[in-house]
Amino acid sequence: MNAKRFRHFLAIDWSGAKGRRQKGIALALADGAGGPPVLVERGRGWGREDVLALLRDDLPADTLVGMDLGIALPFADCGAYFPVLADSPPDAPALWALIDAVCEEDPNLEAGRFVADPRFAPFFRNGVETGLHFRCDGAAHGRGRFRVTEAAQARMGCKPYSNFNLVGAAQVGKSSLTGMRMLHRLRGHLPVWPIDSLAESGSVAVEIYTSLAALEAGRSVSRAKMRNFEDLNRALDTLGSPPVGGEGAIDDHSSDALLTAAWLRMVAHDPRRWHPADLTPLVARTEGWTFGAL
Repeated sequence: MNAKRFRHFLAIDWSGAKGRRQKGIALALADGAGGPPVLVERGRGWGREDVLALLRDDLPADTLVGMDLGIALPFADCGAYFPVLADSPPDAPALWALIDAVCEEDPNLEAGRFVADPRFAPFFRNGVETGLHFRCDGAAHGRGRFRVTEAAQARMGCKPYSNFNLVGAAQVGKSSLTGMRMLHRLRGHLPVWPIDSLAESGSVAVEIYTSLAALEAGRSVSRAKMRNFEDLNRALDTLGSPPVGGEGAIDDHSSDALLTAAWLRMVAHDPRRWHPADLTPLVARTEGWTFGAL
C-alpha cells in the first residue's frame, strides 16, 4: 500500500433513528499530513441525507471514509441473504438496490417499510417477535445470523450483533439498513471496499467498527466508549495523534468519530488490513468486510 494513497481520513458515526436529523451522527476528519482530528460540524446537526450529499458532492480528494454501519447482510452462513426467497439478491449492490426500492416512500433514508415487508420481516427480530428465519438451521447460538467479518470481530474480543437484529441499544440493524440505502445512492460516486476493488487513487468507503479503534488505543471492549476529553486524548496519544481541544464531558458519538478518524490515519497504509485471511471473493462480493478485522 502506497504510504500516500490517502490524504484525508473521515470517520462517520452513523444512526438508524427516525427523523430528519439524528443526534447519533457525528463526523470527524483527520488530515494525512498530521494534526489532531477535527469534528465536521453542521449547523443544527447532521441528517442522513446531509451525509449523502457530502459524500457525493463535497468529499475531499483521496479520502478514506469509514462508516460505522454494516454494509451488507449475512450471506455465507445460509448461502443467501433470504434463502427461502427465489429472488434473493445475488450480491451487495443488488441488496442495496432492493432495500432502497422497497423503502422509496420512507423519508430521510429510513428503512421501516423493508423490515415490515412480509417477504423480509421473518428474517428480523423486531422487539415484538423473532422472525422464523432470524437464525439459520443448525446455528450454534440464538443471537441471529453473523457475517464472516463479525466472526472475526468476535475472535478479536468484540461483541458484534447481527444485522438482522433490530432490538436493544447496541443493535445495528436499523443503522445498517439505512446505510445501505445511502450506499445504493452513492453508486458511481464512491466505491465501497471490498465490494468494489481498491483503485490506485481516489476516495473509497469502508465499514468500520469503532470498538476496533478503541481496542488499538488501549481501551477494553467494556470501556470502548469515551465520555470525557481526558480519556479521549489519552487514547489519541496511544495512536500517535495530537490531542483535541476541550475539557470535561464529550458525547460518545463525537469521541467515537474523532478517535476512529485518527485510527484510520494510523492503520490505512498497513497491507494486512486490506487482506484479512477470511476475505474470499464470494465474501467480498456479498457480505463485505469490517476494515481492521483480522
